[in-house]
Amino acid sequence: MFLLIVGTIFTLVAAIGLIKLDNPMSRLHAPTKAGTVGIGAFLLASMLHGYMLGQGSMHELLVMGFLFITAPISANFMAKVNIHKQSCIAPPTPPRDDTWSTLNVSEADRDVADQQAEA
Repeated sequence: MFLLIVGTIFTLVAAIGLIKLDNPMSRLHAPTKAGTVGIGAFLLASMLHGYMLGQGSMHELLVMGFLFITAPISANFMAKVNIHKQSCIAPPTPPRDDTWSTLNVSEADRDVADQQAEA
């Protein structure tokens, strides 16, 4: 019962955050953080319930592993799309390196990329 309540609270917080937050980058955190924890609690409750009935299963662990691996990766891709579309405030530039990301590519790297595209 405790895990169901925890899952409900985290899922509710994720849903409210998805609705209430105003820009895509802040909306991204609600389902990827709180939603993942909420669904993880639901899956743990399902596993515990199954073992208490003597019909335990490990399928929930596979689902949980897949969820915990794919949620941060998809969030990273969505954040990069928002940055490249310039629909959000770009991250601050690092103090010493101006090519830390794909946002600012040096001329030498552009020439190499053009040569590879032609080949």
